[in-house]
This record gives sequence, C-alpha cells and structure tokens, in this order.
Amino acid sequence: MGRVVLVTGAARHLGGHMTRALAKDPAVDRVIGVDVVPPRKGIGDADFIRADIRNPVIGKIIRSADVDTVVHMGVIATPVQAGGRAAMKEINVIGTMQLLAACQKSDTVQRLVVKSTTSVYGAGPRDPALFTEEMAPKHPPTSGWAKDSVEVEGYVRGFGRRRPDVEVAILRLANVIGPRIQTAMTAYFSLPIVPVVMGYDARLQFVHEDDAIEALRIATLNQSTGIYNVAGSGIITVSQAIRRAGRPWIEVPRPLLGIAGRSIGSARLADFSADQVRFLTYGRGVDTTRAARSLGFTPRYTTARAFEDFVRGHGLRSGLTSRAVELTESLAFQVGNATERLTQSAGDVLQGATGGRRA
Repeated sequence: MGRVVLVTGAARHLGGHMTRALAKDPAVDRVIGVDVVPPRKGIGDADFIRADIRNPVIGKIIRSADVDTVVHMGVIATPVQAGGRAAMKEINVIGTMQLLAACQKSDTVQRLVVKSTTSVYGAGPRDPALFTEEMAPKHPPTSGWAKDSVEVEGYVRGFGRRRPDVEVAILRLANVIGPRIQTAMTAYFSLPIVPVVMGYDARLQFVHEDDAIEALRIATLNQSTGIYNVAGSGIITVSQAIRRAGRPWIEVPRPLLGIAGRSIGSARLADFSADQVRFLTYGRGVDTTRAARSLGFTPRYTTARAFEDFVRGHGLRSGLTSRAVELTESLAFQVGNATERLTQSAGDVLQGATGGRRA
C-alpha cells in the first residue's frame, strides 16, 4: 500500500506544485489537496477538498481518508494574500493549531512535514556568518510572517512531544525565487526603481522554487526527522542582485526605506515591514549541511543561478525607462524632505535633552 498524503495550502503556487508532484509519485496512492479556495490550475490526479484548516472539519477529512502523512504548506507569507494582518495571523497560527489537534487525535497519521522559513532566525548585526539549525536567533523576528512561523514551529515541537510516535520534519526554506513564483522578494526586485538601505549591502540566499518542491517531496517520502535549512549554495548581495536584474536603485536612510518602498505604486506585494527592512539591511545566511547529510537533498540551483532564472522568467533587465527616471526624481525629492524632517526632529530631541544647550 502506498501513502495517503494531505497537503494544506494546495491552491497556492508551491502547494499546488507539491500536490501535483506527489500525485505523480508511484510511492503515493492518494493525494488530497486542501485550501479555502479552489486552485487556479489543475492539481493533476490529486483530489481537492475545499476546507478551512481553522475549522475542526479538517479532522473529519483526515479520519475519513485514512491520511498517514500531512504536509503543512498553509502558512501565508504576506497580508495581501490573506486579506489583512489579522486574518493572516489567524490562518497561520490558529489554522496550524487546529491542524495539529486533528493530527494528534488521528490513529492513522504517521508523519508530519511542515514548510517553515529561515526568517525565524531574524536578521541583525550580531548574526553569525551562517545559521545552523541548533542556533537561536540573535535578533528574533517581532512581526508578520516570520513571527507567525516561530509560533508555528513552537506548536509543531509541542505536537512532537505529545505524539512521539509521529515522525516530524520541519523545513526552513530560504527566500523562494524562480521564473513563476510571486513573492515579496520577487516583487521587491521587480520594482521600477529599487530602494536600498544607505550604507549597507545585505547578504542574500535563495532557494529555487523547483528545489523547494523537491526538498519537501523528499522529506514527505523518507523517514528523516528534525529541522533542516534548505537553500541554494553561495550568496549574492543586494547590489549584485539589483545589477543582475537590470534595475535602477536609490539609497535611502534605513528609517525611510519603508516610506520610499510604499510610495512606489507597484510595490503592493513587496514587504517593507520592520523585520523585512532589517533583513534588507543585514541579510542572512544558513548552513545546509544537515539537509545534505540527513535529508539526502542537494539543490540543483545555486543562489546565483536561482536568481538568474527568476530574472529570465520575469522578463527583467529592461534597462532604465522614462517611468523609472520619473520615480527616481520623485523619490529623491521625497527622501530629501523626509531626511530633513528626521534630522530636524532629532535635533529638537537632542536640544530638549540638553536643556536647550547645543553640543
């Protein structure tokens, strides 16, 4: 008998590809994709059930289908996809809790695979060159998807302690990039003009969308347990990435990066939250030795090749357009005014703190 696998988040890009990949695998008898909306593209021979994992009905689906493997890919990365931050957190955290409760009550579930993110390590000036899976973050994330992922991992570890008979694997994916996927990072590097943090050149590590799916597929079908970093080898800096994408950029003071980014009309999916600004300031690197040795996964794409495939697939390198020139002039004017106000405010605070005396 082959496996019966349930995949959450099946209507999204990675979830849909994962569902189709498993449906083609001869080691799997049946794949059930679950999401709150139907997938835009077909999911092959997999079955789709429209259901919300925040609802206890997910337990009935697991029981009725005798599911033995659950792949949780239902954590949403941006508020835009969820309809706001409050809905996003509810889906990510409450949905995970309900799913784990259903798995805990199940007599058939034998394996749980969870898609997480290297964003759980945070980003900051005291970070190591490469994070290993055992390392605690020096600058833990404080908001958004990254903070939700920290909570999700905590609940998953708790589930593992309560159900030691269930194999649990957590895959921490670096920023996923590629020719088809749309993420906050692909949106950032697709902007007509890219705002960067003045005086910094963050280190970036990516995993190609095809490699992300393959890593999750391997984790679903083998017996490896624990936490695994998944990323392409090597790093590129923000400035190298922007040049390879053929985009113009403007340097802005770090406190103004979010203001500058959000002022660009096409920045809807791009993320300029506090944690993302820290990431774009300091970057992050992870060690992938454990994934190679214990999980048996080696990515086909390096970080640089994954980014090149993204640039090709999204039709970038379009050069400096008149629209980009206009945006550059407008942003430069706005940043100049905002910097002047920021400097004046800092001066006022300093003057107040020194009782009106100038240093």
